[in-house]
Amino acid sequence: MDREYTYYEFTESICEKCMKVVPAKIVFKQDKVYLLKQCKEHGETWNLLEDDIEYFINKRKYDKPGTISKTQTTYKNGCPYDCGLCTEHDQHSCIYIIEITQACNMNCSMCYAKTSRGNSELSLEKIEEMLDFAQDAENKRAEILQISGGEPTMHSLVLEIIQMAKDKHFKYVMLNTNGKRIAEDEYFAKSLSEFIGGFEVYLQFDAVSEKYEALRGEKMLNIKKKAIENLEKYGIPTTLVCTIVKGINDDEVGNIISYALTKNCIRGINFQPQAFYGDSDYDEIKRITLTKVLVNIEAQTKGMIKKSDFIPLPCNVERVAVNYMYRKGSEFIPIVREANIEKNVHLIDNTLYVDLEELLKRESEFSGACCCMISGIAKEFRKLIPANFVNKALSEKIKYINENTFRISVTSFVDKYNFDKKSIQKECVHVVTEDLRRIPFSAYNMIYRKKV
Repeated sequence: MDREYTYYEFTESICEKCMKVVPAKIVFKQDKVYLLKQCKEHGETWNLLEDDIEYFINKRKYDKPGTISKTQTTYKNGCPYDCGLCTEHDQHSCIYIIEITQACNMNCSMCYAKTSRGNSELSLEKIEEMLDFAQDAENKRAEILQISGGEPTMHSLVLEIIQMAKDKHFKYVMLNTNGKRIAEDEYFAKSLSEFIGGFEVYLQFDAVSEKYEALRGEKMLNIKKKAIENLEKYGIPTTLVCTIVKGINDDEVGNIISYALTKNCIRGINFQPQAFYGDSDYDEIKRITLTKVLVNIEAQTKGMIKKSDFIPLPCNVERVAVNYMYRKGSEFIPIVREANIEKNVHLIDNTLYVDLEELLKRESEFSGACCCMISGIAKEFRKLIPANFVNKALSEKIKYINENTFRISVTSFVDKYNFDKKSIQKECVHVVTEDLRRIPFSAYNMIYRKKV
């Protein structure tokens, strides 16, 4: 008699009960991908990884060597207990997160930061030290910085912190916010417009109906719409970040996309399937995977955006899928319909940011992926942009990118149930801690948040 599964590959995981590193198999069963763990103390457990075997296998075509980065810790206890970054980590920092305050004006049941909730805020001196450390760790070429919390707009010096980050020459600075202050304080929204050009608001936005009460504990739709109204008024580039919870708002992805495409200020959407950190109640039936979100997008947009329009992000193929789009007439068209990215993946940098000017100076190579658009072979993409783009004024370049590009991404973070060692070692979103370490976002929430 045959086994009930097909053994695909070996990995290491974590026992969700004792949190010890355990051997695991990645297996295929009934058209899905599972993690089959073996713990000496707690026995065998099954955890869903993906809903689509074909996507899971094919994503490896986009995989490539990680970028070497400085390390802060040495190998002692083994991944994920030596963060970071330790010598086992295989990817540099594409995105930094600095939590400038633990204060928050909401009480979301799913919040991964609740375990560290308090009213403390970091001093400017400490934040500057963390920013300098982050830049030094990336050899003065740090890409994206997300200013987060808690709710960062509650920090008394949040505007000064944004300016400091820009002065430190991070290529892109993002303000992660629930939008309450932007909605309620138009002067604050106007103040944010002074940072346009390498600045963006990363706005929590889970639905276009009033499902916020179930998700966030209070009615928020009008506040979200008012925040976007103010962001639109002052032309502030905005990305919507949507936590997708199965059975609550997984039927909203199509409506969110349709809504976003009607707003000039919204430059992208990042869908994040719920991760189960802390003491969150977990049952496999509650898990929504990256590939299931892609299926929902195609179904709910009635094929306007297809699952095949997304590619695994080369710097972390395990956990991120992206669809970069450009304006063609009155529509946004996925760039993968115009160019074969797979055959040129070896030329894509391990980055989420691209210098479009540098790209256009090249004749036949990829430059990278970014928060604005994905690059392609320069010759193929020249037809998608204005003539003499490189020679245009900075304000014209910013205006073009803000008005003519759009991105949709799905980011599936790792928790103790779906922990796969490769996924965590390739994760490029890193939390900067006060003691000057870089810890992968998933590992931080899974293990380190309470300790730090």
